Amino acid sequence: MKLSAWKVIVAWIPFALTAHAGDFTAELDEVRALAGLTKPPVVTVADGFEATGTVKPIYFEALDWKGSPTKVFAWLGLPKNTADPVPGIVLVHGGGGTAFKNWVELWNQQGFAAISIAVEGQTDVKTGKSWNRHSWAGPSRNGIYGDSDEALKDQWMYHAVADTVLANSLLRSLPEVDAEKVGVMGISWGGVITSTVMGIDDRFAFAIPVYGCGNLATAGNQYGRALGNNALYQKVWDPMIRLADARMPSLWFSWPGDQHFPLDLHAGCYQAAKGPHLVSLIPGMGHGHGAGWRKPDSYAFAKSIVADGKPWCEQTGISLDDGNARVEFRSKKPFEKALLVTTSDSGITGGREWQESPAELSKDGDTWVVTATLPEKTTAWFVNLKSGDLTASSDFQEQ
Repeated sequence: MKLSAWKVIVAWIPFALTAHAGDFTAELDEVRALAGLTKPPVVTVADGFEATGTVKPIYFEALDWKGSPTKVFAWLGLPKNTADPVPGIVLVHGGGGTAFKNWVELWNQQGFAAISIAVEGQTDVKTGKSWNRHSWAGPSRNGIYGDSDEALKDQWMYHAVADTVLANSLLRSLPEVDAEKVGVMGISWGGVITSTVMGIDDRFAFAIPVYGCGNLATAGNQYGRALGNNALYQKVWDPMIRLADARMPSLWFSWPGDQHFPLDLHAGCYQAAKGPHLVSLIPGMGHGHGAGWRKPDSYAFAKSIVADGKPWCEQTGISLDDGNARVEFRSKKPFEKALLVTTSDSGITGGREWQESPAELSKDGDTWVVTATLPEKTTAWFVNLKSGDLTASSDFQEQ
């Protein structure tokens, strides 16, 4: 049989069912090796883009793609006061995003050095609805791991993870930056990248996945449809494969109405990670870059880590007895109120209706205690505590 005819016959079979016969040892080794990108990449000024104060446009050299060298466009900024080394953060955009200058500026205002990277070979200039690609672009995202039939080192996620590790190496090499206090934050697809890289690069001091997570092959939406038969995702790229290696503190930031990344899958990730975690699930938050960076929760979390080495709030206990919920927290900040958030619907969490109701809040020594009775037919729930504009949530619970 001619090769072309064979290709026609197997064209409909998912790559995952035909490649490697289930042996992904080489690919796993290649992904693991990305942790070795510790040498700071070569940096050049990005001509044609206007610096603002200490926020500068740059390119840094990245991995070759299909035999050609690549670079990453980024905005790199320092806070005004760098008399002493400052903490830092790597910022990773989601679908439809780019390297956002104002995201860097927001973190600079909080006292952090920041680098916002463009992980699809683009700049922050648009023609029509698309960001312009530069001359040293690597791969762009092809749907939901739609390039799984490519060689691993040619795949977008491979380069996105490598770019994030290299950005960490760059930021922590700066004399103004405290190399032991550099974190990573990603929104949507950037959250997927963040939850992937936090199990690879153990130099990150903290991680903030917003919306995006692992476990997506079982999602009851477009992710599950795309990945349910994709063994490469399930055996190589799913963040769950490596989250047990993630020992840095993490903030898992989302909202119950998110249509893309279900809260039960989100929860599976932070329960798998070995470091301390804080959850913040904000009803009505919305899905988007601005929604992720406008709220104060990511900044407060990062500040607590660089100051104390742990989240400002941690859940210390959770139980349900005959419909009566009890959740315990330890917090460095006081709380004003607690809310019970529930649903009686089924299906993907983002498609359910959610209700908020008051919960009892008390303090027992150093422990904050939330108690509430679940409505009949509750299928999922969590509690929210409010400290000013900040939200601390319990781990998501599915009945």
